[in-house]
Amino acid sequence: MSPMLILTLAHVLIALAMPVLLPGLVNRTKSLWAGRKGPGLLQPLWDLLRLLHKRPVYSAVTTPLFRAGPWVVLAGSVLAALIAPILGALAPLQFSHDFIFFAYTLGLARLFLMLSALDVGSSFEGMGAAREASFTSYIEPALFLLIGSALVAGGGSSFAELIGGLQRSDAFVWLAPPTVLVLLVLLQAEAARVPVDDPLTHLELTMIHEVMILDHSGPELAAMQYAAGLKMTIYAGLIAALLNPFDVATAPLAAVPAALLIMALVAVAVGCVESLTARLRMSLVPRYLMLASLLAALCLGGAGWLVRS
Repeated sequence: MSPMLILTLAHVLIALAMPVLLPGLVNRTKSLWAGRKGPGLLQPLWDLLRLLHKRPVYSAVTTPLFRAGPWVVLAGSVLAALIAPILGALAPLQFSHDFIFFAYTLGLARLFLMLSALDVGSSFEGMGAAREASFTSYIEPALFLLIGSALVAGGGSSFAELIGGLQRSDAFVWLAPPTVLVLLVLLQAEAARVPVDDPLTHLELTMIHEVMILDHSGPELAAMQYAAGLKMTIYAGLIAALLNPFDVATAPLAAVPAALLIMALVAVAVGCVESLTARLRMSLVPRYLMLASLLAALCLGGAGWLVRS
């Protein structure tokens, strides 16, 4: 078996396993901060298996769009996870300008998430879909500005090449800290984590993601929850790829464990943030997300200045 095939299989296994392990690490971290026993590390896995054995219940007003929504969301998240270079300058699906395809694959998944919520005809789910559409407009510029920063600093035509080029550039030392902060905010927004959203809330008036999946049940709810874990995995993996000190092409035995360790540390950091801060007021969420876009814009400007000098 060729080394490239082994690394591809490792990428796929990590992408499939981490959506269960990372939320488990977040919950364990929060339990330790609260001084209680809390759920086990694999509790998200048991929850998913329990949902897979349940029979879904449908409203009388829903159409086939409602049933298709969760599976399109899951398929889009899986496809994005195969494009994201979570192990470094390598990805199973890698082609020229794949970062555009990555962004709009997540956008397609988000669109079907909102459409399946609207298909129920509930005012609460419509409210959640409106919030999702509004807040998304603040985070997409941040992602493309980061991509532009990597293009200016190191060049490359694919997502994996962008990561490798940025790591090798002279501007990496200055661009890495703000890039990690922006990716962390994107993780919080895409995976519905505090302070942007709270996956544990039961108050419809303060929900964003959770209110959109209120009417989903059984395997379809499992697909939605797993897709949210996949989005957390994607952005934690991008942070790991950026900070990984080893080259996956030349030192895979060191690069893969290092990537797993950094992703675990990101999950612990998310758990610490959720333990020490409260969810932002709804009116402050756009400002928080706009700060991420502003920081990404500063990265782009800084990259251009550092390259010129």
